[in-house]
Amino acid sequence: MNLSNLQSLIKGELHTDCLYRTLYSTDASAYCEEPLGIAYPKDSDDLRTIILFAKKHNISLIPRAAGTSLAGQVVGKGLVVDISKYFNKIIEVNVKERSVRVQPGVVLDSLNLYLKPYGLFFSPETSTSNRCCIGGMVGNNSCGSHSVIYGNTRDHLLEANVLLDDGSEMCLKSLSQQELKDKCTQNDDTRENYIYREMLNLLGDEKNRKLIDDNFPDKKLKRRNTGYALDELVAGITDNKNIPENSNHIQDRKFNFCKLLAGSEGTLAFIIEIKVDLTPLPPKEKLLLCIHCKTLEETFHANLIALKHKPSAVELMDKNIVELSKNNITQHENRKFIVGDPAAILIVELNAESKEETDLNADIIEKEMKEAGFGYAFVRVYGNDTSKVWALRKAALGLLTSMPGDAKPFSVIEDTAVLPELLPNYMKDFGEMLKRHNLSCVYHAHIGSGELHLRPILNLKQEKDIQTFRDIAKETAQLVKKYKGSLSGEHGDGRLRGEFIPLMFGEETYQLFKKTKDIWDPSHLFNPNKIVDTPPMNGYLRYVKAKKNLTENTFYDFSKQKGWLSAIEQCNGAADCRKIQEVIGGMCPTFRTTRDERFSTRGRANILRTFLTQANDKSIFKQKEILEILSTCLSCKACKSECPSNVDMTQLKAEFLQHYYETIHHIPFKQFAVANFDNIQAMATVIPDIYNFFGQNKLTSSIIKKAVGFAPERSIPKIERKTLRYQFKRYSQILGKTKQGYIYLFADEFTNYNDADLGIQAVKLLNKLGYEVMIPKHGVSGRTYLSKGMVKAARKVIKRNILFLKDKITKETPLIGIEPSCILSFRDEYISLSQELQEDAKTLSGNCLLIDEFLWKEIEKGKISKDDFNQETQKILLHGHCYQKALAKIDILKKVLEFPCNRNVELIETGCCGMAGAFGYEKKNYSLSQQIGEQKLFPTIRNKETSTIVVAPGMSCRTQIHDGTGVNALHPLQFLLNATDKE
Repeated sequence: MNLSNLQSLIKGELHTDCLYRTLYSTDASAYCEEPLGIAYPKDSDDLRTIILFAKKHNISLIPRAAGTSLAGQVVGKGLVVDISKYFNKIIEVNVKERSVRVQPGVVLDSLNLYLKPYGLFFSPETSTSNRCCIGGMVGNNSCGSHSVIYGNTRDHLLEANVLLDDGSEMCLKSLSQQELKDKCTQNDDTRENYIYREMLNLLGDEKNRKLIDDNFPDKKLKRRNTGYALDELVAGITDNKNIPENSNHIQDRKFNFCKLLAGSEGTLAFIIEIKVDLTPLPPKEKLLLCIHCKTLEETFHANLIALKHKPSAVELMDKNIVELSKNNITQHENRKFIVGDPAAILIVELNAESKEETDLNADIIEKEMKEAGFGYAFVRVYGNDTSKVWALRKAALGLLTSMPGDAKPFSVIEDTAVLPELLPNYMKDFGEMLKRHNLSCVYHAHIGSGELHLRPILNLKQEKDIQTFRDIAKETAQLVKKYKGSLSGEHGDGRLRGEFIPLMFGEETYQLFKKTKDIWDPSHLFNPNKIVDTPPMNGYLRYVKAKKNLTENTFYDFSKQKGWLSAIEQCNGAADCRKIQEVIGGMCPTFRTTRDERFSTRGRANILRTFLTQANDKSIFKQKEILEILSTCLSCKACKSECPSNVDMTQLKAEFLQHYYETIHHIPFKQFAVANFDNIQAMATVIPDIYNFFGQNKLTSSIIKKAVGFAPERSIPKIERKTLRYQFKRYSQILGKTKQGYIYLFADEFTNYNDADLGIQAVKLLNKLGYEVMIPKHGVSGRTYLSKGMVKAARKVIKRNILFLKDKITKETPLIGIEPSCILSFRDEYISLSQELQEDAKTLSGNCLLIDEFLWKEIEKGKISKDDFNQETQKILLHGHCYQKALAKIDILKKVLEFPCNRNVELIETGCCGMAGAFGYEKKNYSLSQQIGEQKLFPTIRNKETSTIVVAPGMSCRTQIHDGTGVNALHPLQFLLNATDKE
């Protein structure tokens, strides 16, 4: 069988190369197994063709959406079928019926943004809502933080169109008892009728129903997600005794195979269309009561008090998450509600129509908590600030894997659920089990519904811990069975828990699951070895010891992460980098444009981890797969701040490239030319007119662009006839008022050679505000070297600059930068690459400021007033620089631009503009660069009012905006200088 033959039969894509197979060999779990290939079907016909081809050639199919599964549901050796790229259309909204029909690849946040104008939303929620797909939510029966009021996906699934293993289509929907009878008695010899007959025979047997009744989790437990939901189907053929009489949904009183499909993990059929019911948007007034507890045990009991008052959510974060949030740039900002040093925080959400009502409810809960002796601080968070708390809570999974070193909190027993009132005793028994194994654990998540995510800290590179991994999984299964709980509350069985289903349910009940699989999928085509016939759970683990020591001889300082490989392995696969374009943030721009796993930060981390750990000789740094996948990284730094696991792909990329250059014993000419662009321009200052002529002339410029790999559509940057340093020496500073003091200006290589007038305008602005400016002795920033992975060259520049500046730059005399990527290097690479000068670098970094940061500090001191500016009414569109958003605060720039009276600034919520320094100049990247700009930045600027000013602090951003829209964007300092003109 030649799998590549399938490509000619489908309209979509098929990939069987090593790169793609490696990318799809894992998900967000601890498992890794290389598939045969990856298919991206474009429509249902493609899917049917794939199914029939696979059945003919005895190939298993693994349905996959975002790949955020924590139990290894989408890991296997078959053909992965990724529906996230093309099966992502919202088909129909029925406002009257409060329902929506979608394809399985629609992302949850995309759906809810689309539904918001209708006043409706799909209420099951996951912490991965900005990238998880509805199909994956059905497969896992996802719940989320608000399941105490909204339930799980199964509760809202109305219909599903699926393809069976013979390629036939079947619509799963509610059937009355008569319709159900008709399905079973029809003479049509179809797979659909066969399935109805056989399943009804299975469930109609009194012995089988008793097995289900006796061995399934407690019916009062909302989170029941282990095995197949046969108990839900039994309710559909036995007069629905468990359905409340006042149920809002008449379909709940009927038989519906959707109940079985939810939580089946793609093992029964392939979903092509989904219909779910919708919920009215919750009351607008929201309050989070954040109860800080001195002990973890307090929270188990405090949870029961909170639940009495009908909250919309009760969530837990333990000390581990609170501590790890300190080291993440984004989450450090979100943790400001935390008081002191809590052992755990209970987050209680209250919704009402008015703030007074939410406060009244919070008063009652707080009073009861204090009377019971629970909590030492009760912080209330309102309105938009609640999103920051939830963002921190949702980031928990990523934060946990940022724990440095090989030992990490692993997903093994993190999905158990018991009735909340049993949780204190269950957790006591659980704690005793951990003591027997001498383990510590992380506790977080859905305490309100009896499901805590419990993650023991293990090193799965050690045989001892691999065995412990399985031992505690088995013991936990026995413990959950004792409390009539569910081994999986929302994350599913997958490869992690499937082995213990016979233990949980008993062998006879387990046989009912096997019969169910055989009825639906007799050839075991769909996602085999999940739920039934699951192999031992401690096999095929993704974390292995590297064959070659990767912790020695690195150029960057990875000591905080305990080595380069550990820094790579901080990526846990949760895929925050796959979030949709509509969600605020910039990670990862190439994926957001292409929806291709190759272009995600997770994809790059997986390739680095896999190929570096498997290689054992000098070819380790020659691998074309790594080079290929890193070449599409813009080095935009968004992952450094937005990835909860602190994966800095910009740094990882530069580290690899330097090793690559050393292995091949030279630096390719194109990379060398771009990295030394500042040196070339420095030499050209002797003959600027000649340089500019050759750079702009159509014939000669095309030769130059071809030599350095630039796109023909781009223009080679002109150099100024006189550099900034030259002009500054001849510029006579005139202070507009009493001298405020003096500061240093960083004459970065881009401003010095290409935009010297901008540098002089900076001096004029600072002069007008009363500051004397000096340009100290320093070299180039090293930015161009870093962008091309020439880390050794950058390190020399960094060392010289630190020695030049360390005794001059102080809190009183800071270094002010115009170009964000250059000045912010002092806060990032300068520290990691400075070796013996690291302490000097850290001190220096605290006094190197963007010009807007400096101005805001002075505004706060009262040294700059609104009277320094005119009162002209202006609208401004602001596009922030990637590095500024990642390493500083873009809201400071917004506040500075709005400081002069009558200025209204709208921040364009975009990621990278697509230029990213030299990235967008290069011919091989030009098309992708433009696509990134077209996602939001270009259309927003094209649609602006004529009088609206566009502001962008980055030189490459302004170039991209001009090339893409024809609009000349201003640097913020130019706008502010104009605002000082009072004539």
